[in-house]
Amino acid sequence: MTNPNQTPTASGAGGPATIGQLVLDYARTIIGVVLVVTLFRTFLFESFVIPSGSMIPTLQVGDYIMVSKYSYGYSRFSFPFSPHLFQGRIWGAEPHRGDVAVFRFTKDTSVDYVKRIIGLPGDHIRVTEGHLYLNDQQVPCLAPHPYTALDESHVPMEGEACDEQLPASGGKGVVAHQVLKLMDDGAQNNTPDYVVPPGYFFAMGDNRDDSADSRFMGDGPKDLGFVPMENLVGHASRVFFSVESAHPFWQIWYWPVEIRWARIFRSIT
Repeated sequence: MTNPNQTPTASGAGGPATIGQLVLDYARTIIGVVLVVTLFRTFLFESFVIPSGSMIPTLQVGDYIMVSKYSYGYSRFSFPFSPHLFQGRIWGAEPHRGDVAVFRFTKDTSVDYVKRIIGLPGDHIRVTEGHLYLNDQQVPCLAPHPYTALDESHVPMEGEACDEQLPASGGKGVVAHQVLKLMDDGAQNNTPDYVVPPGYFFAMGDNRDDSADSRFMGDGPKDLGFVPMENLVGHASRVFFSVESAHPFWQIWYWPVEIRWARIFRSIT
């Protein structure tokens, strides 16, 4: 005879759940979470942390950025471990000139880079005496002003920032963003005229004198050169968290003051 006051058990079969059933339930939950996270990171958004000062002042060391994976379509680099499933891009879309993008380094595709896309296929790019030229037209850089930044080693860099007015593409307007200049000489400030080949783009850091980017075309381990469109991972759209990390991690009393509250949820332009 069934007791009407008996409480149903977890197994739903009138008896207590076995250890095996509990383990199976937990395994299903974990697998489900992993699957959802993997799909989210593969097809929608992925987060990255900025480790160096090459994109100062737009991005600071310690910024955590959100990158939209679907903006440029999908290549094998959109997937965890970059499996060789196919070549090129699926649902590919050409980036806009002026986009801040995450892509795989040309010398080692296990390394992620973040730079600004300056040149698209067919563009002529050169830097002369520190001035950027796009298709033989000098790119304006307005309102110069003193700027001091700290690199990843907390070494101060004193220079001049200005508001670069980069002609965009694909129907978008001018992309106005800040760049930092420390000097006007050196190889990075006096380059040949580069013509971007089909299927590639030309990338530069906003910290123009502390960035290993497409201005360096040699065989050196840090020379980026032209970047294949296939290497694109996504469009950097927003800073969702930022921390200065000037003190050791264990000094937890500094954590609140090291968070850059003003940069949280800041749009990237």
